[in-house]
Amino acid sequence: MLWKGRRESDNVEDRRGGGGAKAGGISIVGLVVAFVAWKFFGADPQQTYQATKQLTNQTQSQQADPTALTAEQKEDGAFVRTVLADTEDTWIPIFQQNSMQYKQPKLVMFSGVVNSGCGSAESAMGPFYCPADQTVYIDTEFFKDMRTQMGITGDSNSSAKEAGDFAKAYVIAHEVGHHVQNLLGISSQVQRARQQSSKVQGNQLSVRQELQADCLAGVWANHNQQRTNFLQQGDVEVAMDAAHKIGDDYLQKRSTGQVVPDSFTHGSSQQRMQWFQTGLKTGDINRCDTFNSTI
Repeated sequence: MLWKGRRESDNVEDRRGGGGAKAGGISIVGLVVAFVAWKFFGADPQQTYQATKQLTNQTQSQQADPTALTAEQKEDGAFVRTVLADTEDTWIPIFQQNSMQYKQPKLVMFSGVVNSGCGSAESAMGPFYCPADQTVYIDTEFFKDMRTQMGITGDSNSSAKEAGDFAKAYVIAHEVGHHVQNLLGISSQVQRARQQSSKVQGNQLSVRQELQADCLAGVWANHNQQRTNFLQQGDVEVAMDAAHKIGDDYLQKRSTGQVVPDSFTHGSSQQRMQWFQTGLKTGDINRCDTFNSTI
């Protein structure tokens, strides 16, 4: 994936290094892989924060000291800012074409623990979007976890320690997809419907919401390819590998040896790959209506 040399977004706050508190005694490496990945790609903060209520709320909000960051952290920061800028340059004109205004989200890079508009959260939750403050949160160490814990492949341009660049971009674009859903009022409609539904029905609504965010990530990739020609050979395969390995069925089978479809919250591997490809091939936001489609 070609990404260097393009515009970097100003809507990124770097709280890594000295800017964020560390989770006391909690290590991502010590957590079950399925739990980490299950909460990855748009986990609902309202549900997952219950497990982190006892974490410190004393997270600092100042910018990280650039001199305290490693070369790898600086590289990750530049990558995140570039991809976020790419999403801005994609969604602003799409909204304009539909007579709407795109409000750009913020993105916070943090280490260990972070305070968000949805509460306190730790790195083990994975990247997430908080609708309350319209902000994406990501600990860039997660890029390593994608490869070392989830087995998501790298590419010729990525670090030997991290997943492929396009797989990492897919993570960010998916969370921005949740922001798009929030701006369109979809997120609030799903939340209200889930409150009036059974647990199984609520899970099904969650699956449709997550698959739509996958499709919207594909729409971003389609438009960004037309604008920047950033994809290289093997990039799509890397993203498909990521979509496959964060499917609910893959994670359940890996962690317990059993698959329980009624408990799915993000969709199966096949569904996640299918909907990302739908957005990637068509570039049409109208083709991402997972709520009125057979999934």
